Amino acid sequence: MGGLIAFAATTLLLLFAACGVGAQSTLQVELTSPSSIRSASKVVARSLLSHYNGDEPGQTIGILPGPPPKGPYYWWQAGAMFGTLIDYWFYTGDDEYNKVTTQALLFQAAPPLNSYMPANWTASLGNDDQGFWGMAAMLAAETNFPNPPKDEPQWLALAQAVFNTQAARWETTDCNGGLRWQIPPSNGGYNYKNTIANSVFFNLASRLARYTENTTYADWADKSWDWMVGVGYIDGEYNVYDGGHVEVNCTNINKVQFSANAAMLIHGSAIMYNITNGNEKWRGRVDGLISKTLEHFFPDGIMVERACELEDKVQCNVDQHSFKGYMHRALATAAMVAPFTRQSVMTVLRSSTAGCVKACLSDGTCGFRWTTSYDGDVANGPAGQEMSALAALSTLLVEQKNQGPFTNKTGGTSIGDPNAGGNPFVLQPPPPVTTGWRAGAGILTAVVLATMVGGLAWISGPWGENS
Repeated sequence: MGGLIAFAATTLLLLFAACGVGAQSTLQVELTSPSSIRSASKVVARSLLSHYNGDEPGQTIGILPGPPPKGPYYWWQAGAMFGTLIDYWFYTGDDEYNKVTTQALLFQAAPPLNSYMPANWTASLGNDDQGFWGMAAMLAAETNFPNPPKDEPQWLALAQAVFNTQAARWETTDCNGGLRWQIPPSNGGYNYKNTIANSVFFNLASRLARYTENTTYADWADKSWDWMVGVGYIDGEYNVYDGGHVEVNCTNINKVQFSANAAMLIHGSAIMYNITNGNEKWRGRVDGLISKTLEHFFPDGIMVERACELEDKVQCNVDQHSFKGYMHRALATAAMVAPFTRQSVMTVLRSSTAGCVKACLSDGTCGFRWTTSYDGDVANGPAGQEMSALAALSTLLVEQKNQGPFTNKTGGTSIGDPNAGGNPFVLQPPPPVTTGWRAGAGILTAVVLATMVGGLAWISGPWGENS
């Protein structure tokens, strides 16, 4: 009996302890306190970087584990992550990850062209993939992120290299303009002209126009916006659709709506409103996009990726698990450069981030659904979930920023190169062959030949297929 009592007492203590752990398992943050937001952001940033090993010996600098089956992530998502880390530094002041961010952005630029077109990623290289790295470099220029050494390519020049190569790919043979989704013709999706490729290009053009005051970039921003409207990817009510195929002149529009498309357009349109001194045309576009976005993606004040985050199940892939962060970052920038949006934007950023926090554990591990407590959804990530949470938390500090994004006339220090980029269709060649590589290639050739000879002997012998 005494043993049973002791066992029962122990069991109750364990249950109470478990309840205590559960009660304390949610990320603790006071969303009205900047210092508390910084502390919580640091916890999530640490968790996010735990998924990155590119700075370790034997690993590839600048990429998250992947692509499948090596890991869940494609090349572009690391570019988005480092852009998120630049914003994290800008809003919080924490420079812990500045070195690894600089290292990644320079290594993946793919010298000597430095246009973010590395040959290793040809099989999945889209204009949007290249563009996410270019936008990270652009953000580094706009936030006065510490400049690279003078003998390295500079942030603004890297962004210009991406823009130049993409502008050269604009073609009017199909659909009267626009960029294709993929860059190499051999890639699946080369026949698809989609909104994400063109909205990223629009975003980059508008920001370069603001930073440099070069009207050529602004003309391209106008041109790409007009094309997306003309082809029907942005409708009269500011719904933003996904894309269409060139075989039918882009008329078979896929009307699925992803938040990343709307985020790129909100950001770029707010920039165009800013540089046109509050032009009513751009004010109407910003207002229309934000109104539709808040209605569609924030139905109860908390962000939902409506295309794949369904009430009864989540069908979002690894990429889509990171989309919420891009929207929060875009809205925060809009609040800075288009002040008439600030009140409505900040209201929804606060309510959405409150939902996000409830979905995160105390160690910075975050789930995907923000409309419930931590959902344990880590199969498709979880770097994307934590990128989104980090963006949601850190951008709440936008109200603490008195200046930004910078331009070359308001304190921006990055040096540009309007001719950067080289040939827009040529991927970076592999490194030159060294003596060591030749020796290794000889050994490998001998092994392959020996294997082939052995295989032929197996087939022709009495133990082979014909026996």
